[in-house]
Formats: sequence, C-alpha cells, structure tokens
Amino acid sequence: MEEKDIAIQITGLKKRYRLGTIGGGTLRGDLQSWWARVRHKEDPNSKIGSKVYGKNETFMALDGIDLTVYKGERVGIIGHNGAGKSTLLKLLSRVTGPTEGEIKLDGRISSMLEVGTGFNGELTGRENVYLNGAILGMTKAEIDSKIDKIIEFSECAQFIDTPVKRYSSGMYVKLAFAVASHLDSEILIMDEVLAVGDVAFQKKCLEKMSQVSQDEGRTILYVSHNMNTIRQLCNRCIVMDHGKIVFNGDVSEGIDRYLGNKMVAQNAIVFHKDHKNKFIKNPDFIFESLEMKSRLNVPVYTCGEKMEMVVTYRCKKAIENMAFSMVFYFYDQSPVSMTTSERFNIEQTEQGKLVFSVDISHFAPGKYTMDLCSYEASDFADTKFHDMIVKNVINFEVTESPKFNFGRGWNHSLWGHIVSEKLEVGKMDEREDRSSAE
Repeated sequence: MEEKDIAIQITGLKKRYRLGTIGGGTLRGDLQSWWARVRHKEDPNSKIGSKVYGKNETFMALDGIDLTVYKGERVGIIGHNGAGKSTLLKLLSRVTGPTEGEIKLDGRISSMLEVGTGFNGELTGRENVYLNGAILGMTKAEIDSKIDKIIEFSECAQFIDTPVKRYSSGMYVKLAFAVASHLDSEILIMDEVLAVGDVAFQKKCLEKMSQVSQDEGRTILYVSHNMNTIRQLCNRCIVMDHGKIVFNGDVSEGIDRYLGNKMVAQNAIVFHKDHKNKFIKNPDFIFESLEMKSRLNVPVYTCGEKMEMVVTYRCKKAIENMAFSMVFYFYDQSPVSMTTSERFNIEQTEQGKLVFSVDISHFAPGKYTMDLCSYEASDFADTKFHDMIVKNVINFEVTESPKFNFGRGWNHSLWGHIVSEKLEVGKMDEREDRSSAE
C-alpha cells in the first residue's frame, strides 16, 4: 500500500516502568523511607509481607514493538493479562509517553480504555458529549448535527440530562461508545469495554464498528479476551506476549496461536483446587479424577461418535436429588451445547465411580472444552452447587469421519459448531401440485 494509506506506524516502541512504590503520599513518610534505605534498615512505611524492590528494578511492559496499521483495518489485539495490550493502547492514546521508539498517527483518535474514560462525573450526559467532541477538535455545530443520533444509539435518552456520576457502569459504556463511534475521529481504540454492556448492546456495537470501518474507512484497534467478538469484528489479529508481538496476521490463526497453546488434552486427569470453581465452598460431593474413554491414548473422537468418561468422586454424606450438567465450549470460549442428567440419590462413600455418556455425534471437527458440574436439584429455585470443574481442564478434539467428510474443512466462524443431518430435498408429485392449485 502507499504511504498515505497508513493510519498508524510504530517503530521500536518500548515502555519501561519502575517497580515498587514511588512516593509515600507525604513528605514525612518519604523522608522516613529514605532514611531507612540509607541505613539499610526495613522501610517503616512498607506493608507487612510486601516485596521490597531495589531502586534500579524495572519492568518492560513493551519491549520493541514494530507495527503498521492501514486505514480501514479492524485489528484485534489479544494476549494473556500483563502481555502489554493496554499499555500499547495507552501509548497510542497519548495517556502516557514511550520510554523509547516512535509513533506516527494519521488522524484523530477516539479512545475507550476503561468505563467512563474522559467523562466528568459532575456534568450531564449531554454536556459530556460536547466535552468529548471539543477534545477531539470538533465545533459545536458539528456536534449539534450528531447529538440526536448519539443519544438514540446510547439508549440513555431518559437520563441524558442527569450527571453521569449517577449512571450505572452499563449506562457509562453505552454513552461512551455512542460518543466514540459517532464523532469524527479517524482511529477508534477500544479496550475490553464491551464486556460491561448487555448482549443486545454488544451486538449493536459490533455492527456499528463494522459499519464505520467499512463505510467510513475508520481504523479500529480492539482489545478483548472474548475470542468470539474478535472473530466477528476483526480482519487482522495481533497476539502479544511479555511486551512483544508474537503473531501478526489472520484472525483464526492468531486465535489458534493464543488458545491452542493453552489447551492440554489428556485422557486421565486428577483434579486439584485450581481446576475447581473457587466460589463453591465446602462441597459435600467432590470430583476427584476423570478418565476419558477413547480408541486412542488421547481424547480424540470422530464425528458421529459418542463420548464416555469415568469420574471418581467422594461424598461426605448421603445426598438426594443429585444431578449433573455439562456445558460444552469451542476452544475460543464460544458456547456450543449443554446437557443435564436425571436426578438420583447418592450414598456417602470415601470413593465412588460414575460413568457419564454424552452424545457429541453432531459436533463439527475442532477442539472443545467443557464445564462439569454437580448440584442438588430443587423445585424451589434454591439449587445447591456441590462441585464444578471449570473449562480448559477437560479438553477433547473431534475429527472428521467418513460419515461427515467436509472436503475443504469446516469453517466454524461461518457455520457454527454443530453439524446437522443431511438436508433432504425432493420434488412434489405433479398430481399433488395440480390438486393444490384446484
């Protein structure tokens, strides 16, 4: 592409942070801490059990980023917590400056780095729209021409003349996104903001971002841990790890790179506390281990095959109306299916075994994970959960079979995760045709 088509050019970008507390908040406290360091004594203002960093210890949040983004691109940025995603967006938004490197921007930037960024809590929603527009360099007449569309999109018309300090987090997001997407900025930067809004508004936002990118040629940088929204919105994916870009290219390949490395599929699993839902305390029924039955030494099944697993458990007391549920996810965390068992009674035992059999015969080829949950069912909506194995612990793969042979491969982003039976097509009998016409 030509130089004029470049929206963002990043060269050798680094951001270094100094570790530890910088300033204690009072002059007296800072002098006490300084005098303790001079005498090689313990800092009297440090928290008990906290690590004390040396004065030269630093952390590289970004370590040599080179990136070119072209006008009209929708770039998804993914990576684990602490990979440097938010730091990169803060540098692009000029919230903070780089330690080294250069950033060239062609156009105005509109950012949503967190809920309510750039809003003044004492001002009303309407006043904050004008404030944000003025910050972007727009005139009052330009904002006047868009204010009605912004209010309508935000779904906050009833509260638009109320100070935003009284808004809920969801209302904040709705108004902030409406402002960012409708004002005349060439570059739109979003950092996980859609996680707060409701499902219907998330869909509306994704459609709006696609529209402004395709119809208006605006550039979008979008950080999210929701791989489904990355797949829906973006046409390029960047994977970051420890302050570096480790992948830059196709969205599906980027998601594979990020999530594929994290999935460890194994036939036999002994569960420990990191595998469990931390919000379930002192369960009477505990999952101890699992063995997945398959023809191979790894949990791989073919399309059309059922899955069977043996679960070892411990039950502290007899439980009536026990039931189990499984929720299946594709490896990008998009939900696929759910199944539940009938209710039955379980006796107290130091160790027991259950056999779970579930029909996954219509799962399309790909990698999957699941939740496994035990609960005491009730007709009065006071269900008691006993134990839950969270997703990314029990993983398995489905491959093609002679019955389901798709030739060029199954496209999950277009067709979903479930394979239906063959479509039956037949011609109506000509006599029935004539009879219907009469």
